Amino acid sequence: MISENYAQVVKRIDAVAGSAGRDPKDIILVAVTKNSGIKAIFEALDSGIRHIGESKVQEALSKFDLVNDYAVKNNFKVAWHMIGHLQTNKAKEAVKIFDLIHSVDSMRLAEELDKQADSARKIQDVLIEIKTSQEETKYGFLPHEFLATISRLASLKNLNIKGLMTIAPWYDSPEKARPYFKKLKDLSDAIFVHRPSSIVHRPVLSMGMTDDFETAISEGSTMVRIGRAIFGER
Repeated sequence: MISENYAQVVKRIDAVAGSAGRDPKDIILVAVTKNSGIKAIFEALDSGIRHIGESKVQEALSKFDLVNDYAVKNNFKVAWHMIGHLQTNKAKEAVKIFDLIHSVDSMRLAEELDKQADSARKIQDVLIEIKTSQEETKYGFLPHEFLATISRLASLKNLNIKGLMTIAPWYDSPEKARPYFKKLKDLSDAIFVHRPSSIVHRPVLSMGMTDDFETAISEGSTMVRIGRAIFGER
């Protein structure tokens, strides 16, 4: 089932990218494996998935060695993505295992990640989470806060800012999420594309999940985070 689901998602990505005049190869699919067992993850890897997204550090740690050993045995590499809210007291463990942390939602967290990356002698790739809606349950910099702190964020020597991430509100119609994706794309263009000395080349835009990823891609998403459409309800 997982392989069939994955193939169907890839077809949908290809179709919407084609309609938007984009190359599907420019869009990375991150398979969200939270609450999935190791057997299901192995099936996903066998299907061709190479990007794994987890929302909790402890759950990722419980799978990390098993997944990486499986990948080595089968001659491929897995990229690990932290996509959930990250507490500062988990920054040390997160830096150890994640290739890309999507959810840098405060200056305090950014500074802690910078500190832990320095200790680990690592340059940590990160995305800055932007709160594009007014929902109290969402995290992230408000757009004007990000504009005011981008220079401070860019000065952290052990963080490599790759782009931006957002989570749109859930709607019964994906089209209603479009303004939130457009807001992130406009912010990304203003900061990374139209500035004379951009700090990012070809910025990542992590936006779009199972219910709205096609709308997100049509608005410029370069990375979609998909769980249910691949693994089903868990």
